[in-house]
Amino acid sequence: MSFVPCDLEVTPFTSLAVMAHSSTPAFRTFHALRIKGFATVDTLIEMTALQVGDVEAHLAVMLEAEQAQFREARGLWQLTPDGRAAYPRLLADDLAGVDYTLLAPSYATFLAINSSFKELCGDWQLRDGDVNDHSDPAYDADVIDRLGTLDTAVQPVVATVGGVLARLEPYAPRLAQSLARLQQGETNMFTGVMCGSYHDAWMELHEDLILTQGIDRSAEGSF
Repeated sequence: MSFVPCDLEVTPFTSLAVMAHSSTPAFRTFHALRIKGFATVDTLIEMTALQVGDVEAHLAVMLEAEQAQFREARGLWQLTPDGRAAYPRLLADDLAGVDYTLLAPSYATFLAINSSFKELCGDWQLRDGDVNDHSDPAYDADVIDRLGTLDTAVQPVVATVGGVLARLEPYAPRLAQSLARLQQGETNMFTGVMCGSYHDAWMELHEDLILTQGIDRSAEGSF
């Protein structure tokens, strides 16, 4: 697997003459639910870095406004059609006065790393065309080492975008924590779904950057 982005230059946030924009806590909860689609309260807490009482209060307001609904059988929240319809206006309000074009250079770097990440996920899930059953510690260790190298490359990128929008800051520790758990033997922390895996945090970060910049994912062709 080729890993291109290590030599790409990432402009440090300290060179930008702006302060990170702070979204309202209520918008952070709404935005996180829009990104995730379906989410538990715990997941929303992890995504927003807010306290449980705050997240639950925001969800209660959204429920009363018929902008969110609770799937009791699975303990999952999701936006209603009314909530999804309200989201673009709330996003525009959040970004009012923010020069989010400052995200563009870092996003270009992220996309380059994203190509390598997709290849790496494939290497973790498959081995010689067969499902990787994680019975070869040496093989897994090599892939995890390569993920560590990729994480080293992406952390400055995440720090830079977090310097523009404070709501992007939690992605850096989330990625680092998932990597640490993977290194400690939790194999689902690489590409597991809805478990706080590295892949979960990565895909949420990508969706966050796309929504924030108003990018058409299909037109861009990035997944």
